[in-house]
Amino acid sequence: MDLNQHHPMAKPETMRRCIATRQSLPKSRMVRFVLAPDRSVVPDLAGKLPGRGLWLSARRDIVDKACSADLFAKMSGGNVEQAPDLSDRLERLLVARCFDLLGLARRASQAIAGAEKVRGFLRAGKGAVIVLASDGPVGERRSMAALAPGATVIESFDGSELGSVFGRERVVYVAVGHGPFAERLVDETRRLAGFRSMPGSGKLH
Repeated sequence: MDLNQHHPMAKPETMRRCIATRQSLPKSRMVRFVLAPDRSVVPDLAGKLPGRGLWLSARRDIVDKACSADLFAKMSGGNVEQAPDLSDRLERLLVARCFDLLGLARRASQAIAGAEKVRGFLRAGKGAVIVLASDGPVGERRSMAALAPGATVIESFDGSELGSVFGRERVVYVAVGHGPFAERLVDETRRLAGFRSMPGSGKLH
C-alpha cells in the first residue's frame, strides 16, 4: 500500500499551513520548527516544543526552498541561524524516530522479524504494517506483502538498517501488529519518504 494513500488506520487530523507552499496539510505530513532562545531553527518532530510553530511540508525540496529563501527569518521577523544541512539532519532524525518505534514495538512483542515468523504473523491476521528491506528480493517481498493485502507496506530501509533494530546483521522482513506503534510508524515513514530515496531498491509499488 502506498504510504501517501488512505490507510485503514487513518484518523481525522488537525491541518496546518506550509509557510513555503501555503498549502494546508495534515500535521502528520508536515514538520514543525521553532526558534530556540538563540534564534536557531530547531526541528520539532514531536510537535511539543514551546514557541510559535513554523510548519513545512515534509519534503526535502520544500525545506531546501524555505532555507534558500530565508523563510524562517521572514516569518519570524528577524535574523535566524539555520543549519546548512537541515534536510539531511531531518532525514537522520526521522530515521531515528522510526527505529525507536520499531524497537519499542519489538520490546512490547508487537514487532517481529524473520521470514517464517512474519509469514505466520500475517496469516494469523495480526499484521497492520509490513516492513520490507528495500534491497531484498523483489519477488519474495511481493509474496510476503500478498499475505496481508490490507496492511500498509513500508520499504524505506535496507536490510542492514533493519538488522540494527533487531540485533542482527541483516533483516529483510518485519511485521508490526495493530495498535499505536503501527499507526505512529506509518506516520513517521510517510514523513521520511519526503527526504529519503532508496536508489536501486526495486520498489514493489
